[in-house]
Amino acid sequence: MLALRSHLFNVIFYANLILWMVVCLPIYFFLPRRTAYRIPKTWALSCHWLMKVVVGTTFEIEGLENIPKSGYILAPKHQSFWDTYALLPWLDDPVFILKRELMMIPVFGWYAAKLKMIPVNRGGKGKEMMLVMKRASEEMKNGRQLIIFPEGTRRPPGAEPVYKFGIARLYRDLKVPVVPVAVHAGLFWPRRSLMRYPGHYKIRILPAIEPGLKPSVFFETLIFDLEAASDKLLLDAADTNPGLPLPPEAVARIEALQRHAPSVMHENSL
Repeated sequence: MLALRSHLFNVIFYANLILWMVVCLPIYFFLPRRTAYRIPKTWALSCHWLMKVVVGTTFEIEGLENIPKSGYILAPKHQSFWDTYALLPWLDDPVFILKRELMMIPVFGWYAAKLKMIPVNRGGKGKEMMLVMKRASEEMKNGRQLIIFPEGTRRPPGAEPVYKFGIARLYRDLKVPVVPVAVHAGLFWPRRSLMRYPGHYKIRILPAIEPGLKPSVFFETLIFDLEAASDKLLLDAADTNPGLPLPPEAVARIEALQRHAPSVMHENSL
């Protein structure tokens, strides 16, 4: 039954994506950019509704009050495709740095270009990266929110973190707050898997790290804050979803936390 619901969700999810993109295409490009952004935001809400109705997965967001009013960098954990669209309805005017190849995909690339996403050649250096930084700076001055996954790619829940120092360079050069976001959607929508699991989990938006720190100090602070919050949410997800199949990395991490800091488990359950 679970496999059937998972496959049903996957079919409806991608059909819903195609339907939104095709149906809205005639009007999307005639709208002002910020008005046009309502279309992907509403699509994201429809995806959350589908997860709830078809799979039985729900979530809650903690810490919305920590989101700054002006331009900032949002730095979420990245475990699932879900992470790429989940927070869109709660963000004012977000912008992503995308691989240039994605901008060449028909329809999707047109949508991304309309929203002024920032393309980057990942193999590029020097002048290429200077242009990306210039575009990012311009968007920040316009009050937009730059979404960066600090680990660069999807990682299994509980896996040893591998953060990329690039976010520290952005923090230094853009001089805007960085808002870490802890989430374990990968427990319910695993990477490289067609399975989708029912349950409930939390997204925790942490207090912003204000500009002005040395890049190395910022980098250490980001990792410490985000990993500490992620550990607590992992324990919480495992405790409140006892039937959830956990990946081996999550099992190992929970066991390590219970061995070395059993009080954290007790505190998290209060």
